[in-house]
Amino acid sequence: MEISIIVPVYNEQDNLPLLYDRLKAVVNKLGLTHEFVFINDGSKDQSLLVLHQLAAKDNCVKFIDFSRNFGHQIAVTAGLDKVDGDAVVIIDADLQDPPEAIIDLYNKMQDGFEVVYARRAKRAGESKLKLFTAKYFYRILSRITTIEIPVDTGDFRIIDRKVVNLLRRMPEQNKYLRGQIAWVGFNQTFITYERQERNAGNTGYTYRKMLKFALDGITSFSDLPLKIVTYFGFIVSGFAFVVMLYAMYSRFVLEDYEPGWTSLILTILFIGGIQMIAIGIIGEYLSRMNTNLRNRPLYIIRDSNIKKAESEQEN
Repeated sequence: MEISIIVPVYNEQDNLPLLYDRLKAVVNKLGLTHEFVFINDGSKDQSLLVLHQLAAKDNCVKFIDFSRNFGHQIAVTAGLDKVDGDAVVIIDADLQDPPEAIIDLYNKMQDGFEVVYARRAKRAGESKLKLFTAKYFYRILSRITTIEIPVDTGDFRIIDRKVVNLLRRMPEQNKYLRGQIAWVGFNQTFITYERQERNAGNTGYTYRKMLKFALDGITSFSDLPLKIVTYFGFIVSGFAFVVMLYAMYSRFVLEDYEPGWTSLILTILFIGGIQMIAIGIIGEYLSRMNTNLRNRPLYIIRDSNIKKAESEQEN
């Protein structure tokens, strides 16, 4: 198998037929042996039915049906676990990332790169708030991590088989694949493209999911929040010590002492707020450690037409 294309699917019934046609045209133009691996991530529409129809007419179409919604990154991970291609493409089903760009990704890989990611020069059809938060999140993440995570990119990319094999050995429950791919190293480069508006349907990435995704990225590849807590601890302790010295000086030297609750209450609230922030950040890291220690399966497969994926298999 020369190329495998992974497509996570969540409520994309109206996009799948057109996506399949465009992907088929791309691989036929490249002249490569191929497979399309669609992962149905608990869709509530007729996406699974469409996948069955596509698989019935084309043996190159493989599908994995999850028992429930496990999330985009887990769906991609399931695809990585099952693909056979020497080169593997990750692309979403909403047609915002043009399948035709796969030709440029593949040709660029032939220059000796193990990873070629697609960098967005323009993002059509997205709100100013989403554009703003995405822009600055990736730049902040790039600054606070010890690895260079590319900015203005998503999961749309092509990776070599050796990278896929390494990703399979990373069992983290809270996946941040673009960070993991950056972490493994090798020769990486990019192409630029213009991201289109969603072809049909509504995005499954709510702001709540994007916030969780951002937390996964930060806690997986940076310990800066923990360092900030430590710095705050020193700052608050220093501030409290200065206030204590001033209070003792006022009481015993100046003898200008006015009993009251204002300063006391403000100090308690300030220190208490810092403590709650610190406990929350530490708790976030401990929660992720606990999730990994439980060692539950990343996903549960209800049905699949891939030979090595059995019904009701847990991976």
